[in-house]
Amino acid sequence: MKILVTGGAGFIGGNFVHYMVEKYPEDMIVNLDALTYAGNLETCKSVEDANNYKFVKGDIANRDFIFNLFEEEKFDVVINFAAESHVDRSIEDPGIFVQTNVMGTTTLLDACVKYGITRYHQVSTDEVYGDLPLDRPDLFFTEETPLHTSSPYSSSKASADLFVLSYHRTFGLPVSVSRCSNNYGPYHFPEKLIPLMISRALADGSLPVYGNGENVRDWLHVYDHCVAIDLIVRKGRVGEVYNVGGHNERTNLEVVQTILKALDKPESLITYVQDRKGHDMRYAIDPEKLENELGWVPKYNFDTGIQQTIQWYLDNKDWWQNILSGDYQNYFETMYKEKGRV
Repeated sequence: MKILVTGGAGFIGGNFVHYMVEKYPEDMIVNLDALTYAGNLETCKSVEDANNYKFVKGDIANRDFIFNLFEEEKFDVVINFAAESHVDRSIEDPGIFVQTNVMGTTTLLDACVKYGITRYHQVSTDEVYGDLPLDRPDLFFTEETPLHTSSPYSSSKASADLFVLSYHRTFGLPVSVSRCSNNYGPYHFPEKLIPLMISRALADGSLPVYGNGENVRDWLHVYDHCVAIDLIVRKGRVGEVYNVGGHNERTNLEVVQTILKALDKPESLITYVQDRKGHDMRYAIDPEKLENELGWVPKYNFDTGIQQTIQWYLDNKDWWQNILSGDYQNYFETMYKEKGRV
């Protein structure tokens, strides 16, 4: 098969590219990424010379570009990771999120309808469900939970999900949607909670924690998420939504404390800052449908996964230090344009 992975230079998409290139040498993996601030081709450095891998720079919202690419490559499967994903940035500039997450998704869907792909998969988020109260630990998001968004980011993702499902009903497009809890693991962009805290703790800097740190998230190792998406694309039912969660709920403060303890740093580095506008209190996913239908079983719990993740950041300082310095943005020019890869 020829598989288009959009957003494959980002965190989850990049990990998925690694997973697919290594697991399916008989498949061709085409990585499409616009290389905005969060796109880092150094994430894919170890697979860029693989015979079954190809990188293409481009914007999923550029209609002419996307249709020309589909005409040329004749994809069998499209898996869409490409998205603006940072809640704080969506509060500052919602329009960018509409352009990429909504218009980009519909552009891909139109191309899939025209060129007859065998499966389109949308990678979404549990944030489309809103949040759960802290005093009801018995409540979980299921696939039947109504959409109830809290931020421009989650609203744009919910809109994209609805477009995807409508294309199945209206045009008969074979689609699926996965909604995941918070991911963590290697190659996570340093503006997000876990890598931010690791990098700042190593520098003995202050660790900013929103509010009182009591907001709860369900943490999912990115490797387990990749396995789940692969299962859904190959074996999941068309037209269905599947929730992917880790059953690993932690408060933000507990996550930060775990990182400090692992790095032997004092909790005095924690600084409490003004809470985010519309900050969701608790996310918790019930992945029973995915487990029962497709036999998905996560490899990591949070205790093992966070230690592996911290060690990865210790072993790969050059990767995230290049991001902090901005050098990562030069990789495409140096490794692709100058060497004639594009």
